[in-house]
Amino acid sequence: MFELLFLGTSASAPSIKRSLPSLLVQYEEFRYLIDCGEGTQRQILSSGCGFKRLNKILFTHSHLDHILGVAGLLSTLLRWENLEAMDLYGGRDTIARIKALIYTVVLHPNHVPEFLRFHQIQPGVLFEEEDFTVHAFPVFHRGSDSFGFRFERKDRRPFLPEKAEALGIPPGPWRRDLSNGMSALLPDGRTIYPDQVMGELVKGEKLVVIGDSGEIESLYSEVEGADALVIEATYLEEEKDLARQYSHLTARMAAQLAADCNVKSLYLTHISRRYKEKDILAEAQSIFPNTIIARDLAKYTIKTGQPPESGS
Repeated sequence: MFELLFLGTSASAPSIKRSLPSLLVQYEEFRYLIDCGEGTQRQILSSGCGFKRLNKILFTHSHLDHILGVAGLLSTLLRWENLEAMDLYGGRDTIARIKALIYTVVLHPNHVPEFLRFHQIQPGVLFEEEDFTVHAFPVFHRGSDSFGFRFERKDRRPFLPEKAEALGIPPGPWRRDLSNGMSALLPDGRTIYPDQVMGELVKGEKLVVIGDSGEIESLYSEVEGADALVIEATYLEEEKDLARQYSHLTARMAAQLAADCNVKSLYLTHISRRYKEKDILAEAQSIFPNTIIARDLAKYTIKTGQPPESGS
């Protein structure tokens, strides 16, 4: 399962209740910070999630409301002198702008620490771990080389303890081996095979995170069948011309994407101060009922075939 922690959910400028964009995605011991708007480090402190293992930041694009917080965050971590690695990922223009920001306010260009690494994103697999992958895909947004991210847990067969009990398999390494797909030689001499204690194949969770976008047509193949979609809703349909002008989505457009792609849950973020939250929600839910307006410091757990669990 994937866990979401919304650190900032505002559009363009902070409001009293919303900080600038940042989202923490966690899967077991892996943590990925997506975007790092101004004030992100304070939101990390307020949330209680801490800075441990927070060493991968994925940027959706180069606009300032999505990157300004990285300089302050790095400055703080450098002062603590316990940062083993920090990897920053983004498109070509995004990485160039982040380097300019960091070298101007935090580091001297001739004294860049070895632990700080910059990675230019290309469409395709970004990370592949034992049981999940992260893909990057292009997103259209005004004047930026933007990317979205697709987190997918690999399909699996669950270990069924009741079957193990029925076969008299004692707790310990035998059950561990079976759950990892290996046969096990029991102390009584019997050999047990994984098929004897494994359930039916379970499809892995699929989470799609998209930052700012000016259209939805190119996103369908990436979003299709997602258990959760995180995406912007900067405008209401009544101002769709403004949305088009500034290359953003309306709440209705985001909801239409979720409905057309058989998404399970829709999380709207990048919320503008110009609208009331209830109006954004009403517009989206008229198209896609299972819509949630993300709020700062809200937590959600994404599980296949189950409604989202809120921890906030």
